[in-house]
Amino acid sequence: MGRQRKRVVTGEAAPPPRKDEKPSALHRKEKKKKVDIGKIFINISIGLCIFSLIWFFYALYMRSSLAKRVVTLHPSSHVLDANSSSAKVSPERFWGSYRPQVYFGMKTRSMMWMRQFSDLDVNLRHTCEQGDRLQGYGWLMHDGITFGVQEIRDNDFTLTTEFVKKMGGDHGGDWTWRITAKQHSSAPQAPVISLMFYAAADTQGSLEAHVEERNRLASITGFSEELGNFKITFRKPVTGELSSAKYASSLSFQLQLSSDCSPGLEKLTDIVKHSLNRRFVYSSPSGEKRHYIAVDTYKPPHHQNQQNPADIRKESDFVVHQVTVQTPFQIEVLFESGSFHNRPNQLVGSIMTQELEKRKSEFDTKFEKTFGLESKGYSHSHIKFAKAALSNMLGGVGYFYGQSVVQSVYNEYPLLYPEGALFTAVPSRSFFPRGFLWDEGFHQLLLSKWDPQVTREAIAHWMDLMNMEGWIPREQILGDEARSKVPAEFVVQRNENANPPTLFLGLQELIQQFSSNPDKTASQATLPFLRRLFPRLKTWFEWYNTTQTGPLPNSYRWRGRDKDTNLFLNPKTLTSGLDDYPRASHPSADERHVDLHCWMALSSGIMASIAKLLGESHQDYELSHKVLSDNNLLNELHWSEQLRSFSDFGNHTQAVSLQQEKVYVPPGQPRHQFPVARLVRSVRRAPKQQFVNALGYISLFPFLLHILTPDSPKLEHILRDMRDSNKLWTPYGLRSLSKSDPMYMKRNTEHDAPYWRGPIWININYLAVRALHHYGNAEGPYKEKAAALYEELRTNIINNYNDSTGRGQGSHPFTGWSALTVLMMAEQY
Repeated sequence: MGRQRKRVVTGEAAPPPRKDEKPSALHRKEKKKKVDIGKIFINISIGLCIFSLIWFFYALYMRSSLAKRVVTLHPSSHVLDANSSSAKVSPERFWGSYRPQVYFGMKTRSMMWMRQFSDLDVNLRHTCEQGDRLQGYGWLMHDGITFGVQEIRDNDFTLTTEFVKKMGGDHGGDWTWRITAKQHSSAPQAPVISLMFYAAADTQGSLEAHVEERNRLASITGFSEELGNFKITFRKPVTGELSSAKYASSLSFQLQLSSDCSPGLEKLTDIVKHSLNRRFVYSSPSGEKRHYIAVDTYKPPHHQNQQNPADIRKESDFVVHQVTVQTPFQIEVLFESGSFHNRPNQLVGSIMTQELEKRKSEFDTKFEKTFGLESKGYSHSHIKFAKAALSNMLGGVGYFYGQSVVQSVYNEYPLLYPEGALFTAVPSRSFFPRGFLWDEGFHQLLLSKWDPQVTREAIAHWMDLMNMEGWIPREQILGDEARSKVPAEFVVQRNENANPPTLFLGLQELIQQFSSNPDKTASQATLPFLRRLFPRLKTWFEWYNTTQTGPLPNSYRWRGRDKDTNLFLNPKTLTSGLDDYPRASHPSADERHVDLHCWMALSSGIMASIAKLLGESHQDYELSHKVLSDNNLLNELHWSEQLRSFSDFGNHTQAVSLQQEKVYVPPGQPRHQFPVARLVRSVRRAPKQQFVNALGYISLFPFLLHILTPDSPKLEHILRDMRDSNKLWTPYGLRSLSKSDPMYMKRNTEHDAPYWRGPIWININYLAVRALHHYGNAEGPYKEKAAALYEELRTNIINNYNDSTGRGQGSHPFTGWSALTVLMMAEQY
């Protein structure tokens, strides 16, 4: 019997289907829809998980990749060939006084000295130290290649160090040192001096000492892959004709250490100190016997682990030879290359004297031909000063090798940069004996006039240290010896931090030399040099344009300002080169820095010139230069109507001061158990977005780098501020910050004396003199005023440094960009 179906009355609930009854089509669709949505949800979830995993691993990969970029060198061919510094390729430059941080040294072979019977315990002189308090030291003559004459004035005697090189063979030829000691007329008696000569093999090689009777070291022979076979001969001292002093003693020792604790060059002073002993007796000319200090057996510090005799190498890494003698005397040390086979005579005695006089004469001739100071009517003393200034820069050129310590935001810990070499001048032999990117451009302005090849090599070395991002570590602390002179907090270089691209100044000079006389021998190497350099220059310029941009279009901002606003009166901007110059009081991403804007305007113009010279695309660089040099844009971004000067912009207040920190000590508690009160910054009025309104070097940059047009009315304000003695003018040069500024000569912390807050700096004064020369020769309403100011400032500048007395300040000697005085004397800009 067939089953009857009940009619479903509209509005009534349908009865549930029986178990054996199939679901209706509508119900099946709804169920299928639910299943489909579930599957879609599951699929989406799986997809999201897979995507998240892919993104996670991609992010890890990208972070790892980005972390490696900071220590990955630029992929283009090196500007310098791998063997460009070798003896075969460049024999005349292979040897040199390339250790500016020591008083006298040829690459890795150097000299120490100490005064015997002194009131001081051990007054050992080796590395250039301000604490040695010498009366003075510096090169009187140095041609950068073949010879040099230096004078070192100690308290009661003077050491004159001279060296001459002679080409021959395959390893840079021979060289001879001559050290002459003379007592000062004010010295109560003839001083007894110990000279300590040492040879150190800081690369793989061997040294062997040859000792004569009475423990006198006659010579050292050795071998290294770089030098081949060589011999160093220590000639006996020669005393003056009127002197009754006799040769006192000669002692030496060899240091043999296991390979895992071989000393670095930075430890050599301590090694010698730990080898000294008072058991030696000196017989004076009068017959009196006195104990003196001399090298004995090296005794490692007690904490140094004792080494296994089986680990000691047969040949030493370090040989020291001490000669103790009464002044006056003269000693010669001769280095002879084993590959110099047809040597006509030894470079000693009268032969050395003849060669030295020949080189001096050639130096004088080249100096006059290059700078023309004699023809300009300068006195003998002025010319002597200028020669010493140039020679100190040439004698301060160093050759360094090692690794920087760097970090990016993608690295948790600092990394070692790839090993590299750097041929560079240094700012100060005592305090800054290493390469600084911002200083080097100024150095090369002078050196390019003397020897363009030195400039090409120095710039090439710097650019070969560029990483793939286009970043160059701004301070080159290469190797342990360099690192030993740097406070720990300044060792790590960060890849977001720039430095003024002053190498463009040296490049600008090379271009001008080539353009004015392309057939001149000194200029012919410039074009191929620029062609090899150009890929790195493009990346370098682009790096500045992407990492140092400001908040507004075509504005720029230095990264790397100090972030601890509590301790600094004004947080420093070390990256700008003008460390403590007043910027915005509260660092922020809204800042605009006028000096960096001007550096980029200059750089883009020089990039356009180089691109044109090489036949490369130059339109983008020309456009950048045109935009950044637009005086209307410059006024809009940086002209302060209140100050009537160019200025930085940022989150700023002038109502700040350093105040003694309040430390609460509960009643009855001892004060010494609580922190020492510090000077901390007090902000009396909240900062706001405004111009910084500090008148000084920063205000002058549109003028200094020739960004202003000769008819700009802003030029009138700048010339007036420069000449105002209540603002920037002094009889010795332009002060770095206006005398009327609230931060003039104010300390930045309780320990930081003012640096760019009043003292005179020769590099900026050189730019000012050069700019006055430029505007004094350009048609415009301010031509005559600029020309008159040029003559006055140029005359005053030689008496530079302290803005009240003209006395030199800071690190001594600061013989880097201070030598730019020579170019002002020669009127070569």
